[in-house]
Amino acid sequence: MFDVIIAGCGPTGAMLAAELRLHDVRVLVLEKETEPKSFVRIVGLHVRSLELMAMRGLLERLLPHGRRRPAGGFFAAIAKPAPKDLDSAYAYLLGIPQPVVERLLEEHAVELGAQVRRGRAVTGLEQDDEGVTVELADGERLRARYLVGCDGGRSTVRKLLGVGFPGEPSRKETLMGEMEAAAPQEEIAAKVAELREIQPFWLRPFGGGVYSVVVPAAGVGDRAQPPTLEDFRQQLRAVAGTDFGVHSPRWLSRFGDATRLAERYRVGRVLLAGDAAHIHPPIGGQGLNLGVQDAFNLGWKLAAQIRGWAPDTLLDTYQAERRPVAEDVLDNTRAQAELMSAEPGAQAVRRLLTELMDFDEVNRHLIEKITAIGVRYDFGEGPDLLGRRLRDIDVKQGHLYGLLHRGRGLLLDRTGRLTAGAWSDRVDHLADPTAALDVPCVLLRPDGHVVWIGDDQQDLDTHLARWFGGCRAHSHRHHWPSHPEELDRQLLPQPDVSRG
Repeated sequence: MFDVIIAGCGPTGAMLAAELRLHDVRVLVLEKETEPKSFVRIVGLHVRSLELMAMRGLLERLLPHGRRRPAGGFFAAIAKPAPKDLDSAYAYLLGIPQPVVERLLEEHAVELGAQVRRGRAVTGLEQDDEGVTVELADGERLRARYLVGCDGGRSTVRKLLGVGFPGEPSRKETLMGEMEAAAPQEEIAAKVAELREIQPFWLRPFGGGVYSVVVPAAGVGDRAQPPTLEDFRQQLRAVAGTDFGVHSPRWLSRFGDATRLAERYRVGRVLLAGDAAHIHPPIGGQGLNLGVQDAFNLGWKLAAQIRGWAPDTLLDTYQAERRPVAEDVLDNTRAQAELMSAEPGAQAVRRLLTELMDFDEVNRHLIEKITAIGVRYDFGEGPDLLGRRLRDIDVKQGHLYGLLHRGRGLLLDRTGRLTAGAWSDRVDHLADPTAALDVPCVLLRPDGHVVWIGDDQQDLDTHLARWFGGCRAHSHRHHWPSHPEELDRQLLPQPDVSRG
């Protein structure tokens, strides 16, 4: 029997599998497609996702395959520069082919020991007090202690669970693709600037004559059929008076503005993550990032449940923390969609917001929202840092995120007087009076969020128990260092190549 079966090997499923394997959880990933995606679709990894990759030592694998661009101009495609001094060492967008992200995350999970089986579609499930029985399309039945549906917006797992998926159906269709254009780049840029009030509409250069093309799909073809290059040419001529000589498409797609959120993220031993739990228009490029961040939140908690040390309510915090984040993303995409309407009222609001974004505080707030570095979980009363992620600060080993590669908690202690004590098999301790903190000590979860700030050992022990369980944990096959000196010897510093 497996500990966890994951349905779906997209970015969310692969990230979750890797996070579980950091804690010796036996993981099987079932992917209904027989081969990875072949089309080259460029996606953007936002600041928070880049931070998560750095925390696991993955960012240096991704960087050679992507192109950095400033972290600005995301909100409703309003062209404003990135705010100055964003609170991150990774304050940029990484444009990267989606198949590359999926391949590298899957390779990472497999290297850690996850099993991936392709061409295996989940068609049924039954759960009891001990686990979940999963039935596949060929009749095979598999058993696991937990099942996680990472199988997309049309999630079979969610439907089998009977979890409601309320929201708004698609009302407006848009064509999106990547293709080459024969027209000069200056001519294309001038026409796009001239028609900037027509939304959604853009041609954004990737280099080498290749463009990301987005154009309204009003009246184009059958929604059930994939769009053609001629559909794009037709719509470009209707909107811009020219098709810019587009040719040689890399991929073509059609998307609607459906916006839905699962009523529950967990039913017993079955959980949902990524698009299986929420869908929204791809405005602001948040979808893939939101799913990967779901996986990062869930992985260590589900592992703790399986390893036997999770506090009683730990797994419940997955829905409590991540569902409000998804609600906020759905709301901001709804707002952006309205701002991209061609209606006079919407355009008037868009012009007003464009003016307001000249104020740094407004621009910064919106960028922090889109890039998810503004997320703050509710951990009770305390300083503003409580519940937020900690940036990749300098420590004596190099950088903070280099200490988080193995998915454990971390006590960062500037006083040198505290200890992780009985939790040292789950929480590393670094005594570093030089750490770039303006508080005495912080306790970090494996996802980098601050769950405690202070300098009192008794208060620390209370919070260690709240997040990392009782003092006695089940034995682990790995030997983890429990003393700062041993930690110094074993942890590798975060490479500078990924920062800035």
